[in-house]
Formats: sequence, C-alpha cells, structure tokens
Amino acid sequence: MPEQPFDNSETNDSLTVEQAIVNLQGEDLGLRIYAAWWLGRFRVDEPLAVDVLIKALDDEADRTEAGGYPLRRNAARALGKLGDQRAVPALVRSLSCSDFYVREAAAQALDMLGATSSISVLIDLLQDQIPGTLPAPEPPNLAQPFDAILEALGALQATEAVPLIHPFLQHPVPRVQYAAARALYQLTPAPAANQYGDRLIEALSGPDLQLRRSALSDLGAIGYLAAAEPIAETLAENSLKLIALKGLLETQLKQSPDLELPEGAVRVMQLMDELL
Repeated sequence: MPEQPFDNSETNDSLTVEQAIVNLQGEDLGLRIYAAWWLGRFRVDEPLAVDVLIKALDDEADRTEAGGYPLRRNAARALGKLGDQRAVPALVRSLSCSDFYVREAAAQALDMLGATSSISVLIDLLQDQIPGTLPAPEPPNLAQPFDAILEALGALQATEAVPLIHPFLQHPVPRVQYAAARALYQLTPAPAANQYGDRLIEALSGPDLQLRRSALSDLGAIGYLAAAEPIAETLAENSLKLIALKGLLETQLKQSPDLELPEGAVRVMQLMDELL
C-alpha cells in the first residue's frame, strides 16, 4: 500500500522539525499521521525524531475499523528512511503486528537499514509462521507481504532462505514471482543468477502496465546489465525507465575498481540520454 500523507493545513514550508515532533506526540491523530510521514519524507536527521517514531510503532490510539494501524505504518516507513539502527529491534517486533501493512512497511524498512539481524524473523514470516497476523484486507488477500519479505531477504543476502524462496517463482501473484526472481538473482552466484534476471526481462513485455512497472523496479534494484536495452524499449513511462537505468548505472560504477567508466556504464548512459 503506498504512503498516504494526511492532508492538513500545515504545509511543508511552515512545519518545522520541532513542531513535527510535538505533533507526533500530541492528541490529534491526523496531525500525528502527517508528522510521521513528514519526518520520513524529509529524512530528518534528529535523534529525538527517531525516538518518537519508535514509540509510535506501539501506538494503539490510531486504529481503523478493520484493525489497521495507519500511524504505525507511516512510522515504520519513516524509520527505514532515517537510517538509524536503533530502530531495528522495534521494527523486528513490528513484523508480528496483526496489520498486514505494518508488516510490509517494517520489512521494507529493515531492508533499507540492512538489518541482517532480522533475517530469521523474516524467514518465519515468509513461511507464515508468526501467529496473530492477519491477511491483506483486499484481493488477493495475501497471508503475508511476500514481495516485501522476499526483496528484503535478497538485499540482506539471506542465502539460507534460497530453498524457501524458490517456490515463490510459481506464486499465483505475478509481482510476488518477480520479487522471488529478484531475490534469487541477488542470492545466486553468476552466471546461474542470469536466469532470474532474464525472467524479469521477459516480464517487461507483458500486457499489464502495472506489472511492467514492477519489473522495471526489480531490474533497477538488481542492476542487471543485460536488461539495459529492454528497459529502454519497455512500454512504460520514461521517468520509470530512467530510474531503472540509474540502478543499472550505479551497479556498474560500484563494480569498477578504477576511475575509468566501464563499457556497460557508457552504454547505459547513452540509453538514458536518448530517453531525456
């Protein structure tokens, strides 16, 4: 579920870090939700902001009729963006929250924080072995946020999870299949990993725009160079293709031990120029 900032009369220009922290601890639930979003959106580098966001992960006041915790969701997303490792234990606990979208946000945040200490709990969640969790409230009513979990396990280099990830290549939800391919690419030595990158390239020619967008994001995240031309030719927004190509470029630059641009990086830059 995408972030949903609360709409209130405060603008980004008028809200200060101090006021956002005060609002997050106040009684107005709408202001609290907005403050959590705002602190993450602007990546506020302030220890007190992290402290109050961690506290918000246990909030009971803001609960929907369906049992969801919107404030907790925004707090988890924000903590992932702020990069403070102090948030890791609280985010791991949030993987047991009944709210599907809190678990999703927590998995994504732990991915961003590089929290390898969360791997065992993520594996339990992947196997749906954490009691008290509820499925997504809308179709396809997934038991767990499998795509976020798979992406986190791949990014965290959880090689012990590979046998558990493989079955998700056949999952009935395509975006979950893509997340499994993305994770397996990251967890499999080359050249065997290429089969999973190629699977994502195939997804770029699918009939569903939203799924093509998802595959673009996955290919950008893994930096699969063979996808450069297919990405540029995908029937999708140029802005999304540029973001995916940027991921490929960053991967190429990280792999270059010297200051000379590798051939792959030049090739990607040329494709990006053509899209601008």
